[in-house]
Amino acid sequence: ASSRSSVATTLVDRVQTLVSENKKAILIGTAAAAAIAVGGVAYYASTSSSRGTGSPTTDLEKGEKKDRKSKKKKKGVNDTDGPILEERKAKVENDEDDLSKYSPEVVAALTEEVSPTNERSRIAGLFKAKGNAAYKARDYAAAAKLYSSAIESSPTAEPVFYSNRAACYMNMVPPQYELVVQDCNEAIKLDSSYVKALNRRAMAFEALEQYSEALRDYTATTVLEKFANQATPRAVDRVLKTMSTKNAQEILKNRGPRLPPATFISAYFAAFRQRDLPVLPENPSEGDQKLMESFKALEEHDYNRSLELINDALNQSVSWDVGKSEALNLRGTYKFLLGDVEGAKNDLNESIKLVPSFTQSLVKIASVYMEQGEPDKAFDCFEEAIQHNREDPDIYYHRGQVLFIMNNFDDAAKNYTKSTELDDDFVFTHIQLAVAQYKAGNVANAMAQFRRTMKAFPQRSEPLNYYGELLLDQQRYQDAIEKFDKAIEIEKLNPQNVLALVNKGLTLFQMDQNIGAAERCCHEALRIDPECEAAVATLAQLSLQQGLVDAAVKYFERSAELARTEQELAGALTYQYATNAQIEFAKNYPQLASQMNAMARSL
Repeated sequence: ASSRSSVATTLVDRVQTLVSENKKAILIGTAAAAAIAVGGVAYYASTSSSRGTGSPTTDLEKGEKKDRKSKKKKKGVNDTDGPILEERKAKVENDEDDLSKYSPEVVAALTEEVSPTNERSRIAGLFKAKGNAAYKARDYAAAAKLYSSAIESSPTAEPVFYSNRAACYMNMVPPQYELVVQDCNEAIKLDSSYVKALNRRAMAFEALEQYSEALRDYTATTVLEKFANQATPRAVDRVLKTMSTKNAQEILKNRGPRLPPATFISAYFAAFRQRDLPVLPENPSEGDQKLMESFKALEEHDYNRSLELINDALNQSVSWDVGKSEALNLRGTYKFLLGDVEGAKNDLNESIKLVPSFTQSLVKIASVYMEQGEPDKAFDCFEEAIQHNREDPDIYYHRGQVLFIMNNFDDAAKNYTKSTELDDDFVFTHIQLAVAQYKAGNVANAMAQFRRTMKAFPQRSEPLNYYGELLLDQQRYQDAIEKFDKAIEIEKLNPQNVLALVNKGLTLFQMDQNIGAAERCCHEALRIDPECEAAVATLAQLSLQQGLVDAAVKYFERSAELARTEQELAGALTYQYATNAQIEFAKNYPQLASQMNAMARSL
């Protein structure tokens, strides 16, 4: 990858850190904002005022909820296999009562006229106690039947009976996930804040691969538990990862191949030093002419036209080996940018077969191997390239990039130094050398290297932008803004690289929480480059900071549209799905709006 594309990746990572470092607070802040938007405060006030004069049924439910809460730390059933059952002391006078006389027909006939409410409650409690004993003995089928009898005999619908029966279905072999969902639905209808039922339903949905529903329930459980149970946030992350990866693969499959934004393509090609174009043979074929036209379109940044022409050139046949090797190199590059990794590898290998000394093809195939997670093969390509032309500075620059990605900053710096010794006029090598030194902890050397680079390349914005990033990392905000402003001025002459604008916005936000100024910088960046991923990602996170969840979702959707790789798309979808789940939680639990700020402060 080039320095400029590396900056974009770094920016997006830094932007997303705004959320990842404060995940709990932003989760709660988002939910609170959405809850207020749907009238949560009014709802909370009205429901709170009505509870003091509830009916006997309401009072009974409240008592049972308190009873569950008071026994939270006391395990009713010591079962390591399945979820802990809810315990409630049965209202019985004789625990040895023979339940066999309460057949389903008898239970069904237990109406208010035939049996008083307290008697039916006593019988339901007996069935539940027997069900707990059967569950403890791992006789889940028998336990489920006993809980069914408790449900049928109880004068009022009790969420605990449904939740415990769901626990039985969860532990059967094979598990009966659909029945788990049905029973948890009933329990949650009766008590929307019933955490154990929500968690059981989430696990069932996850097993059924209904990931949106699982995410909704895990998110609700996480907030209702006030993040006290670390297993639940981990479940949120797990479902998000599974859901985002699966959907990213499906989206890319249906989307079809497409080139990334023009700025990304420009940055990729800029990572290689310019070379002389191949010389046409005396009697060039039509394919030969198409090849040269493709190079001309590439020079004019008309990448779609260049791709079309290079395909035509190879389809019509390029007549000489050097030209065909160049054509395969260019088409392989486009295939790599399109995400067709295997196709890129095939074209680049064919290019090398025709001209083994064509080191650029070897360097590019090293990038393909890195994309596939095979660094050893990538380094083999670099070594082979060195055997053919050890004086090619691009070999060392790109090997340095691979080492940099692997966090081997000292060896990366050595390769960048070697590259500059062979060619001192390539700005990105100087920049990456300084960044590698900084990452390795050699701060003084890095800052000095940047000052030399800015002096050597006064008309380039990239050194100023990178240097500004290092100043931002050191919290030297005013100095960073000065460098970003100079970079922005240079880019006004030929606006392409808008990352300095995004960096300036981030600096203004980090310096004094000036969200408005940060947003203006990002909007200006998008005016110049509507496909700037870093600007979109920044605006999404700034929207979350303000509780503007609908706007954040739109930006996350835009990030997904711009994503080129599966990893990028899955990352954008992760934030989109997480935000949607939080919005749904806020709508389902508007009464929690008034508690959100206090909860956020305590985390």
